[in-house]
Amino acid sequence: MTRFTGAVATATTIALALTGCGSTDSGSDAGSGQLEGRGPITYAAAKTEVTAAAPLVKAWNAKHPDQKVTVVNLGAVADQARQLLIQSLQTKSSQYAVLNLDVIWTGEFAAHRWIRELDPKLYAMDQMLKSGIAASTYRGKLYAVPTNIEGGLLYYRTDLLKAAGIKAPPTTWGEMQADCTKVKATKQGAQVDCYAGQFDKYEGLTVNFAEAVNSAGGVILDKDGKPDVDTPQALEGLTTLVDAFKNGMVPKNAITLQEESGRQAFQDGKLLFHRQWSYQYSLANARDGSSKVAGKFAVTTLPGIGGHPGVSSLGGHVLAISAFGKNSKTASDFVAYLSDAASQRAGLENFSISPATAETYDDPALIKKYPFLPTSKKVLENAMPRPISVSYGDITAAIQEQAYAAITGKKTPEQALKALQSELTAITG
Repeated sequence: MTRFTGAVATATTIALALTGCGSTDSGSDAGSGQLEGRGPITYAAAKTEVTAAAPLVKAWNAKHPDQKVTVVNLGAVADQARQLLIQSLQTKSSQYAVLNLDVIWTGEFAAHRWIRELDPKLYAMDQMLKSGIAASTYRGKLYAVPTNIEGGLLYYRTDLLKAAGIKAPPTTWGEMQADCTKVKATKQGAQVDCYAGQFDKYEGLTVNFAEAVNSAGGVILDKDGKPDVDTPQALEGLTTLVDAFKNGMVPKNAITLQEESGRQAFQDGKLLFHRQWSYQYSLANARDGSSKVAGKFAVTTLPGIGGHPGVSSLGGHVLAISAFGKNSKTASDFVAYLSDAASQRAGLENFSISPATAETYDDPALIKKYPFLPTSKKVLENAMPRPISVSYGDITAAIQEQAYAAITGKKTPEQALKALQSELTAITG
């Protein structure tokens, strides 16, 4: 387990040194410290992860009739899924056994002792990307297993850039704006909007805000976990987003876009550039008539701001075992199955979901089929986590409130960042 050991050292540099609190439920095997019991279990995940896991769950249930997995769909919105899980875990309910968590939730759930510490020898941790292991680790110990690790990608219409005489995708926001102007001047691109990301007031906005700040050389929390958003770098990042809404680079309706609504807009040929995760690739490239841009797009890294390279927020999901669920041996076996190399490869091939297994990104056959893999690998090598805190729910809510106020014109970027600095200081103590 040498790779795991080395990655734990990486993880501890970003993990919180906080002590969790909580107790176990006498109606479960949580208090024993050991995995106990085999039998039926429930798997709780958000909509996209439910869809991706469906064929794997079906195969598991066929082979394990006495240990069937029932899937619980927590909805399409990450914030909603998180809240449903927390409501269940705060009451020490045994309704969920295996939890599909956003990578940024691991520390929070572990600190509250809502999820079990795991034995790395039971899982294929030596095959995982270091960023995936770091996202699964809290205070140097394993509490989850990565099932996919993501970085934001810039999707772009190759046909429209070619029609405008543009030979390479943009590497900066300035270049992207210039490319939009050229494409809008062509017959093919006259009715196409320039750029969209995820700007509705939900977790996607936190991600897009963090990427803008990080891509301008700024941070949200400094290396000591202290808020640091009232800075020239953060201001340049947020101002870039605000100005894009003001000058029409981002269409007005983008204020309501989440992942799925944005994906549909890109597939319908309404966007030149789109910030999105890898799962969009296979859907946008479908040849069944559902996409108008199949074969007409490619992906690259996110654009930089103010001379800094573009930086993605680390995304993806990890699997954890509830501290209160029953049949935890089955839960552990299911986590091992759902996160192994074969299952992650299936997720890539069926849904173009970026795996957490390192070897996948260097497989020539897969690269030929999924040309975005080398770009994803580059993105993941430089991706930054969203603010890591046991109070992440409060932090992301504050970010969403102030970032939304700025991009809708209710506050200036300066006002929004000063307010956010104050709120984050109160939250983090």
